[in-house]
Amino acid sequence: MFASRMDSGQEAGGGVAAGTVLMRFVWPHGGRSVLITGSFNGWGELVAMAPVEGCPRVFQAICSISPGYHLYKFYVDGEWRYDEHQSWVTSEYGLVNTLLFPMDANHNPTAGPELHANMELDNEHFRRVVHVSDGTLNEVLPTISEADVQASRHRISVFLSTQTAYELLPKSGKVVALDVDLPVKQAFHILYEQGVPMAPLWDFSRGQFVGVLSALDFILILRELGNHGSNLTEEELDTHTIAAWKEGKAYLNRQFDGQGRAVTRQLIHAGPYDNLKEVALKILQNDVCTVPIIHSSSDDGSFPQLLHLASLSGILKCIFRYFRHVSGSLPVLQLPICSIPLGTWVPKIGESNGRPLAMLRPSASLSAALNLLIHAQVSSIPIVDDNDSLLDIYCRSDITALAKDRVYTHINLNEMTIHQALQLGQDSFYPYELRSQRCQMCLRSDSLFKVMERFGNPGNYSKCLVPGTSKFSCSPSL
Repeated sequence: MFASRMDSGQEAGGGVAAGTVLMRFVWPHGGRSVLITGSFNGWGELVAMAPVEGCPRVFQAICSISPGYHLYKFYVDGEWRYDEHQSWVTSEYGLVNTLLFPMDANHNPTAGPELHANMELDNEHFRRVVHVSDGTLNEVLPTISEADVQASRHRISVFLSTQTAYELLPKSGKVVALDVDLPVKQAFHILYEQGVPMAPLWDFSRGQFVGVLSALDFILILRELGNHGSNLTEEELDTHTIAAWKEGKAYLNRQFDGQGRAVTRQLIHAGPYDNLKEVALKILQNDVCTVPIIHSSSDDGSFPQLLHLASLSGILKCIFRYFRHVSGSLPVLQLPICSIPLGTWVPKIGESNGRPLAMLRPSASLSAALNLLIHAQVSSIPIVDDNDSLLDIYCRSDITALAKDRVYTHINLNEMTIHQALQLGQDSFYPYELRSQRCQMCLRSDSLFKVMERFGNPGNYSKCLVPGTSKFSCSPSL
């Protein structure tokens, strides 16, 4: 919610009365029809909320409110709802959201207003006191001591050191592995049909797993096909094996041994009895997305079994699952993400240092997107309009959509736009609303706990997106 002082203007409930301000209310959880009502209008009117341009799952409404304490509630698709990610209380109207608007911009209340006896105030309400000055919304952000930070780190370290990779294994699921002698073209189609972005590689002659084929490999292959000086043609993909590609990739990366022979990268893997701290360090230190969990009952490692593909998102879910009901033992989880060095942010005015936030327009070429994914070393790119409002994201794994109807055989990467590439990945059986769930929206004032919770939602591409008013401003990733 954002407030601004206005002398004139229009809002959902009519004109702006004297002594009131306009407040923007936001419902970020989707729906077909979203309305809002509250104590600011006497609970007597349902105000329609409109989708935010570029964010079809986010609804907003501008309402006139007076200073003081307000309760409000949303009416979504015929059902009363409240936003559990904002301050809320139990009242005579059930669970409702709360808003404290000071009597004046310099007023700094130390406690909430007087409440009815049957209202149970959420503790978070006291930490989210709003101040409005010159039309700018500021929040009193919680802080913690260095001792609390160190205590949080210690507890997480102890947890990771005492839990094994077995904790990452799902109750049921599937893993896909590819033979290194499989043609690259066939492997491309298998990953697309199975709906997985990568797969471990099995070498039958050696009887072991030797590597991983990922979406990045296909990005590099398509770039190589588009290179007029390349020795790799589309017809050769029918016979060019994964093993041959990996060897060629080693030449491209100038990975040679003492005799000048190409050396492929060794497989980074872990065992089911390795602790989660070891697994996380292998992922981070080797700059890989996943680590295969492989088990062998033999001392020599023969007859290995592929159990799972471990990732940082899986480890994060374990941490959250363990601490979610005892979050008070980790004070760092209560910090807002804007107060900690998390993610990549749009630089503030006057700032020149720091990692830039990679963004592209939907009209940009697919070639530009692939180059940015490689050179910026990111897993996904926010796609924004001319006003920097978020439209979609393009991920490395989206490249497999080009296997649909063999599109990759008759496109030019410099001519195909990102918008066209994203359309290939849209299943006609599902509306755009479901595709928009690939990423999650959060606010800069949201706690680390809330962001971790949203990373745990199925279907997320390890990305939470932070809007700055109507503009995209940050991309915190795993």
